[in-house]
Amino acid sequence: MTVVTGMVQLAVGLTGVSGFALGRSGPLVLAPLLCILGFSIYRNAALLCSDHWGMAALAIVLLVILSQHLHSFLRLSVFPLCRKLCVLLSVMLTWGVCAALVKWGHVHLTSFAQILSTERVLNDTFIRSMNTLNSSNILFSNHTVPWLDFPLPASALPLLSGKNIAAGVAGGLSASVSSTAVYVVAARLLKAPVPPAHACNRGLCVDGLGSVLTGLMGAPVGLCSSVPNACVIGLSQSGSRSTVQLAGVFLLILGVSPQLAQILCSVPLAVHGAVLSVTYTIATATGITYFQHADLDSGRNIFNIGFTLFMSLALPRWFTLHSGFIQTGSPSVDVLLQSLLTLPVFFVGVLAFFLEHTVSGTLSERGLVRRQGTSTIQSLADQQQGYSHSPDSVYDPPPLFINLLELRGLRTVPFCACRTPNVEVVTVTVPEMSNLLGERDAGVSST
Repeated sequence: MTVVTGMVQLAVGLTGVSGFALGRSGPLVLAPLLCILGFSIYRNAALLCSDHWGMAALAIVLLVILSQHLHSFLRLSVFPLCRKLCVLLSVMLTWGVCAALVKWGHVHLTSFAQILSTERVLNDTFIRSMNTLNSSNILFSNHTVPWLDFPLPASALPLLSGKNIAAGVAGGLSASVSSTAVYVVAARLLKAPVPPAHACNRGLCVDGLGSVLTGLMGAPVGLCSSVPNACVIGLSQSGSRSTVQLAGVFLLILGVSPQLAQILCSVPLAVHGAVLSVTYTIATATGITYFQHADLDSGRNIFNIGFTLFMSLALPRWFTLHSGFIQTGSPSVDVLLQSLLTLPVFFVGVLAFFLEHTVSGTLSERGLVRRQGTSTIQSLADQQQGYSHSPDSVYDPPPLFINLLELRGLRTVPFCACRTPNVEVVTVTVPEMSNLLGERDAGVSST
């Protein structure tokens, strides 16, 4: 399924579908999409926090204080550093408190390392395969795990049944919509223009290649742009490409070091829930900021916003509770439709895009504006923040990658969707300019 998911993401990126849709998505499409992106995780976050609400509350309080309130109490130069590292410091401090309380036997916590050390038996109960049930072991490393071990590809080919392919297609489509929304969140928090089509297509292609690779390596899930990582920008008020590159190097180190990966997996579930509870609120708030650029007094917009948000929360929930409702006679089609209809992010993206382009409304109502002297329609959100110029220079890839896309074999379909379009520069000579002016205004002094 993971390989199919990656192939769908790769196809969406190479064909340019994601960039085409994003270029035609105004504030009334992006706002509901980002709001549902944030709301879609609240059940899972609450479930993780319920492992121990005390530790979850401690992590949330520390995260809020370090990112928002510290400068009100302490006028120190260390505050910018604490704000940039607010998530890391909150996790480390709470993790240390959890380790101490577990060591003293005051609390019992669950971590991913404990879950991964279990096996499912025939009667659907869980037993411990290698470790004991003592929760005091979950926060500390197992010395039998090697420090260095290079992963090998899976010993068998992926199982591609009809149901697996259908679930993979649904996962790929949902991951494509979610990744595109994450690009918008990151750009908004960094006060950068919305990614152009070619940048969005390149991002999805990389996600797809990563998902295919992880599937061939035997991983159960693929890759998708991380919502919490993008929302941390809003908490830390900082972000750069070098930070992402450094994080990628760190993940490569974790991939070849099982001991470090096990230590990271020993973070309690309550701490994970606390981080998700805070970071996903940034995605919701970012979506709300897009509403200001549309006419909220318009009956058209009131209906589109309310209908989209309500249906995107109600219908996926209903289809989740009634998994056997869809019966088309083909199990693969049933899995595909059931999977798509239970994914709120995919549902809201399609519904908001459909209503935006089928319900009539003026450009000002929809939060759009036409550039002067051109037929190009621009989002009012970008124009009010001063993005009148082309964002291509902001999202240009490294020179090595640009030279790679300029190769003769990569200039056509399907790679053309990932290339930065060539901008035709028109040079106006002095005689041509003087002919367009009147005799009185045509005098230009030369030196």
